[in-house]
Amino acid sequence: MIKLLIVALGLLIPLSIVSAAGGASAPAKLIIAHAANNPRVAPLWITDEQGFFTKYGIKAEVIFIRNSALAIAALYSKSIDISQAGGISVLGVGDKGPDLKIVAAFTSKLTHDLVARPGINSAKDLRGKRVGVQVVGGSLWITAMLALEQLKIDPTRDDIRFLTIGDQTVLAQALETGVIDAAPLDTAFSHKLKKKGFPILVELNKTNSRTVSSTVVVLNSFLQSQPQILESLLKALIEGAAFTLAPENKPLVVRTIMKRLKLSDPADAEEGYEGVTKATDLKPYPSMEGMRNMQRFMKTQNPQVANINLESLVDSRLVKKLDDSGFIDQIAKTYGIAR
Repeated sequence: MIKLLIVALGLLIPLSIVSAAGGASAPAKLIIAHAANNPRVAPLWITDEQGFFTKYGIKAEVIFIRNSALAIAALYSKSIDISQAGGISVLGVGDKGPDLKIVAAFTSKLTHDLVARPGINSAKDLRGKRVGVQVVGGSLWITAMLALEQLKIDPTRDDIRFLTIGDQTVLAQALETGVIDAAPLDTAFSHKLKKKGFPILVELNKTNSRTVSSTVVVLNSFLQSQPQILESLLKALIEGAAFTLAPENKPLVVRTIMKRLKLSDPADAEEGYEGVTKATDLKPYPSMEGMRNMQRFMKTQNPQVANINLESLVDSRLVKKLDDSGFIDQIAKTYGIAR
């Protein structure tokens, strides 16, 4: 009897080891927060909806936090693991130490329009007016500053008053009701207003303005301790972006944009989709030109930002690893994307 028990235990022990090994390879649980509600979030939504997180061993919970400052606070408190927000959110706290790292940025090109209320048709008409943003010092504020720069408007000299209103859905409503005189909006929102007679003062997609958004921001401690998990996350996001950009998937992506942004007109969602295809980078190296643009505007609000070493805020090693390995090119080829 004792011999039989020993044999039985001998059979069970290897099975328990296998079971433990299986448990060790369980999906990594990550909470990912995006701090914007616009079409450029579509690749993240698609990555989640199409199961790419699961494919690469990530159990993701994707949530919306209404601005970048709150998302960064959540990151510091470890309430979330990943923040997808504008690079400006990292620059804004960069003078307090290199605790945050931008490991990828899927957007460096701006596709917004600066939309004005009827009757404002030129830079001259905009002087002394109210420009709506989500938050002064945030990504939309940077976008507004770049648009005003194209118009050769100096906000101080020309008495531009920035009003903190809300996200782009709220900004579009505020423009329609006359609460503000102008706002930077993604084409999904600006297209709708243009049909109603609202002038477009600047089309940023026709300029060479650079920024850093749709980022992957993490605590440096997380990057150092969990590089493999972050690599898997980037693989999922890159494939999600490729799926989004593949022409045959356009109808599905447009439906996702309509659903997520509560758009009733497919034409507005298609405008947003076109912006996504123009702005999304499959090789998501953060743009240092975009970081410098943000720094030169942000230092007008916080002089300490001028002293920040921008390179210390960026760590592109995982993107470079995936690029050098041929992973990104293979994904692009799989989805028939020439970039």
